Amino acid sequence: MITIYHNPRCSKSRGACELVNDRVNQSGEPVKIVEYLKAPPSLDELKALHHMLGGSVRDMMRDDEEPYQELGLADPALSDEQLYEAIIAHPILLQRPIVIRNGRAAIGRPPENIETLFA
Repeated sequence: MITIYHNPRCSKSRGACELVNDRVNQSGEPVKIVEYLKAPPSLDELKALHHMLGGSVRDMMRDDEEPYQELGLADPALSDEQLYEAIIAHPILLQRPIVIRNGRAAIGRPPENIETLFA
């Protein structure tokens, strides 16, 4: 199963869906699209995403979104738990698109990052 955390209003996210469906999913694996603004991930799902992505929690956040600035999320003193809670309260903060396959995940910025999941 391939899972794509998707925002249909985002051109990069739409491009990731096309890339998976038209080019890299050669074997026809089932694809689950999660419109995360309508169905935000739970704390457990965010932690799992973070683990699969590696890096810091901040790496999975969009720092150019209004809530990031308003909530002072650039503060290095904030814990991972506080950052997770901010994403849960404001799912627009989650990077997009995120593609998951076989226990690994990639942020599709640039889209070539997704291709590594199929190599």
